[in-house]
Amino acid sequence: MTETPAATPIRVAVLGASGKMGRHAVQAITTAPDMELVAELGSRDPQESILDAGASHVLDLTVPEVSPSNVAFAVEHGLHTVVGTSGWSQERRSTLQDQLTGQPQVGVLIAPNFSVGSVLASAFAAKVAQHFPSVEIVEMHHPDKVDAPSGTAVRTAGLIADARAEAGVGPSPDATTRDPDGARGAVVDGIHVHAVRLRGLEAHQEVLMGGPGEQLVVRHDAFDRGAYMPGVLLGLRTVASRPGLTYGLDGYLDLD
Repeated sequence: MTETPAATPIRVAVLGASGKMGRHAVQAITTAPDMELVAELGSRDPQESILDAGASHVLDLTVPEVSPSNVAFAVEHGLHTVVGTSGWSQERRSTLQDQLTGQPQVGVLIAPNFSVGSVLASAFAAKVAQHFPSVEIVEMHHPDKVDAPSGTAVRTAGLIADARAEAGVGPSPDATTRDPDGARGAVVDGIHVHAVRLRGLEAHQEVLMGGPGEQLVVRHDAFDRGAYMPGVLLGLRTVASRPGLTYGLDGYLDLD
């Protein structure tokens, strides 16, 4: 009887391996039967170490200042890349799109959130927000988080705005004409987003929707970074089969 040859493992280099997300990712990749951790690198380690390790995939969990350079290096060398670093604005994504035209076989996933539950909650909120005149977002995180609003909230606001525009729903009613201290929060794609930073929290988001006589709240809670690891592994397992740039883990889920 002929044995079926074992599949070649996904050879992963983790950038930002010593960070909180990085440490969880290293453990998850190490225990995944179809993956091999070939490099644990910091934000300042030479990028050539990725090539020296023989990686086929890069997981970038660094900081916004160096992430674009890391991804550009990986794309230039034909490496599939999964990105969990924040700060990927539309301008940065457009630059990356241009880079990918020269490497049409390379896949890149930029995921504002790796929690499958959070991605599903945002997708559901975008769907039902078409049916309510008012919608706002409250995102709540630990006080060590450096960016506000969160990438997840920005992504959720964008999905909601697109869905409401397609359905012909106007802006949320708001009679506020004076707000010198910004009490109404940030405005992302026309959606008000309020950021809370509080010790004891991890990552939490509420999408509040209101209509005459009723309110619907879609909430997701992540209590530790282990919640993100199934999404990280899903991204690494899928990215090679999705050439080009995918923004959001929902692009790898069957969400229409």
